[in-house]
Amino acid sequence: MSVSRRGLLVAGGAAGAVAAAAPAVAHGGGRRVRTGFDLLAADGYAALAGQRVGVVTNPTGVTAGARHIVDVMHADDRVDLVAVFGPEHGFRGTAQAGGSEGRYDDPATGLPVYDTYLKSGQPLADVFTASGVDTVVFDIQDVGARFYTYIWTLYDCMVAAALAGKRLMVLDRPNPVTGRAALGPVLERPFATFVGREPIAQAHGMTVAELARLFNGEFLAKPVELATVRMSGWRRSDFFDATGLPWVPPSPNMPTPDTALVYSGTCLFEGTNLSEGRGTTRPFELLGAEGVDRRWAEAANALDLPGVRFREAYFAPVFSKFQGRTVGGVQVHVHDREAFDPVRAGIGLLVTAKRSWSGFAWRADNWIDKLTGSTRVRTLVDAGADTDEVVGAWEADLAAFRAVRRRYLMYR
Repeated sequence: MSVSRRGLLVAGGAAGAVAAAAPAVAHGGGRRVRTGFDLLAADGYAALAGQRVGVVTNPTGVTAGARHIVDVMHADDRVDLVAVFGPEHGFRGTAQAGGSEGRYDDPATGLPVYDTYLKSGQPLADVFTASGVDTVVFDIQDVGARFYTYIWTLYDCMVAAALAGKRLMVLDRPNPVTGRAALGPVLERPFATFVGREPIAQAHGMTVAELARLFNGEFLAKPVELATVRMSGWRRSDFFDATGLPWVPPSPNMPTPDTALVYSGTCLFEGTNLSEGRGTTRPFELLGAEGVDRRWAEAANALDLPGVRFREAYFAPVFSKFQGRTVGGVQVHVHDREAFDPVRAGIGLLVTAKRSWSGFAWRADNWIDKLTGSTRVRTLVDAGADTDEVVGAWEADLAAFRAVRRRYLMYR
């Protein structure tokens, strides 16, 4: 893996983290995580004093009481909120995958909403300039996978803010599948797209604020003036249900934290002719195609992957691949999430799908290479490699990324 070593450029000064307060206590005596926004608001928005503020967010930008932060900030005269920037699916979340809401005035607040989806570089910098903001605030719930596009919206906003001479602040939220480890292949730059701009692992094991620090220190040619507002009460071993926070689907096909748990592995089926479960109530947990039968589940279970079992399943998606047609396949059942490795499981499912179903094929555009970040997974699976051989092919790159990643972690 080739990355720069500009080190801890974001460790102090204007790029330093706003100090966190002590964790709150949830009902029943357990810990409650306080998000970056919660702590920013509790401090009276002091870090935004004198700034004209624009917020990059979507429906996940909510308080512990499930109020949207834009509505909260708009009603508070301690902060000068002047614009909202909507990513894929839109600020209020009205658009499906691959869509956005466009430019409009928000009916609830009257604030101008600017569309950032598929904008980057100078065109996005021009949007920030036209909005009149001094500080761009980012607050979106991520799910921990390289190909989930909100982290690249963050990256593009950092690049654009630097070009426009704007400050950028990241309000941190939990990685819902823990921040214990980075897993999977590391992207090679020739395969960079909006599902992976830079060489990070497929399951990065970081929060959005940690990623912002890494992007600024390793990848941005012109670092942005970066501030990060960390959480309180979150530990790297926490799954989302330990946080006490409300789950808001970050996108229409990410309905639950269970979806996020498997997504960094089973999203690879977007690169095949099998359904990845879009159009069902369990997207990315149900996988299948016409002609697939019990042999796939049997082959996948024979791998004896830790923490997971595969059930023979039949389903009829209401949209996307195989719309309205009954297909056969598997349902992924995670019974020990501490032991479960979603990327290994995704590779095991690809290997066994190809071996057990003669109709298996990659998408004609080799989208799998964009998702995995190179040609290696596709060529190894086609060559008949087993799960361990495919996983072993990225270990050196992953070890190098883990070493870089450690320098930017903010939580234990």
